[in-house]
Amino acid sequence: MKIAVLVLAMVALATGALMAWVRLAPSDPARWHGTLTFTKDEDREGGVIRILPAADPQALMQALDQIALSTPRTVRLAGSVAEGSITYVTRSLFWGFPDYTTVTAAEGRVIVFGRLRFGQSDFGVNKARVDGWISQLPANAS
Repeated sequence: MKIAVLVLAMVALATGALMAWVRLAPSDPARWHGTLTFTKDEDREGGVIRILPAADPQALMQALDQIALSTPRTVRLAGSVAEGSITYVTRSLFWGFPDYTTVTAAEGRVIVFGRLRFGQSDFGVNKARVDGWISQLPANAS
């Protein structure tokens, strides 16, 4: 019985340490933020890429910025609409896992890249978020 209690205590400590690391690990903008150059849509195990044609990429980025910042547990990590590239961090509700979404204005298009930080699969969370943001765009935004 004592061994079982000791094992449970060790598991609880390890889980708490992991949870603290996931929530408190710094997000280095140099690693997660930058200008994107993707050219086609792609669904990945841990993320998604979407290419949006845009007559006015800055206006489309502005609309996406408002949508992103209205998403629960989402903050801007780096960049701005004026710079032409923004990276957001969205954290899961319970564990606080960070996902990164970068939006870049390019010639005649906006590139959106959502991806996870920890693990190998996000169970479609980034795809759902990015596609959800895109579905909220006004019809005249592109």
